Amino acid sequence: MTDAVNNALEHLKRLLPRPTGIEPKDWDSVRRQLGTDLPSDYKAFIDTYGGGYVDNYLWVLAPGCANEFYDLLDADEERAEANEYLWDGGEKKPAELDGTGARLIPWASTDNGEFLYWLALPGQDPDEWTVMINEARGPWWEHRDIGFTQFLAAALTGDVRSEILADAFPTDPHDFHPSADFV
Repeated sequence: MTDAVNNALEHLKRLLPRPTGIEPKDWDSVRRQLGTDLPSDYKAFIDTYGGGYVDNYLWVLAPGCANEFYDLLDADEERAEANEYLWDGGEKKPAELDGTGARLIPWASTDNGEFLYWLALPGQDPDEWTVMINEARGPWWEHRDIGFTQFLAAALTGDVRSEILADAFPTDPHDFHPSADFV
């Protein structure tokens, strides 16, 4: 991880209360199931927090979550099918996906139905993936040229604002509830 990513992860640890009893994931198994590795900052976050609910709005997805709605592997399959259906039906595909082999991998969803993705480009190291946000039930997309922890930390401090995400996000003080609390 770069210094900026490490700093963002440390900043998240100061912003969000940390749960106890989180078991590290078998990332080799996740890589085999997903067909790709994931960013190291996301893996460090999940190994520290697990998946969960941030500020009563944003669900950070985790592989192997007991609640299928917040399982990254299930969401990846479901979102790929849903997006292809929409694009095949005439909805405009984001320009960032025009390149051969570009892929979206969901890492969060919201109570309103928005999804946050990594934009994974062919040959690109997962630590270089950037963030895409899709509005709920619509064709509007935003692209942020930063990765997972940098985006999440900046969103929580208000340094990055999305026109798609709810104005009530983030809250003060911040909170985090593990997905396991909702099984």
